[in-house]
Amino acid sequence: MSELILWKNQEISKMRKDMQRLFNRFWYGFGVQMFPDEDGGIPSIDLFETEDTLTIKAVFPGINPEDMDISVTEDTLFIQGETRGETVEESAGYQRVEKTTGSFSRTISLPCRIKVDEIKAVYKEGILKITMPKCEPDKARGVQIQVK
Repeated sequence: MSELILWKNQEISKMRKDMQRLFNRFWYGFGVQMFPDEDGGIPSIDLFETEDTLTIKAVFPGINPEDMDISVTEDTLFIQGETRGETVEESAGYQRVEKTTGSFSRTISLPCRIKVDEIKAVYKEGILKITMPKCEPDKARGVQIQVK
């Protein structure tokens, strides 16, 4: 099932990039870039797995950690947030102020169950690192059944 989700996410990502290219070509004639970031501002995420933990690293340059919302269940991680920026250009006789905002969200299906109460997250220099300890695998219980 996870292969289907990965394929669906890849196809949606490809369609999103195609739509962005289409809109950028249209608006380019008016001197406007509709989607300044080629990937639409969606953060890239790396997932590393060891015997005991899952670690996620995500790059969020210039984002205030207070503008992010991170939640997790035993098998799914949700990351969403907002980006804000402002550029000021001053010249003789005028001042141009451009404010940009955007939002992003990611839903990551985790390959195993994790201990939700023991998750640690650190945000440093634009990189979010989330360390999640894995749950112990369920052990099958053996039950003696008598046949009559």
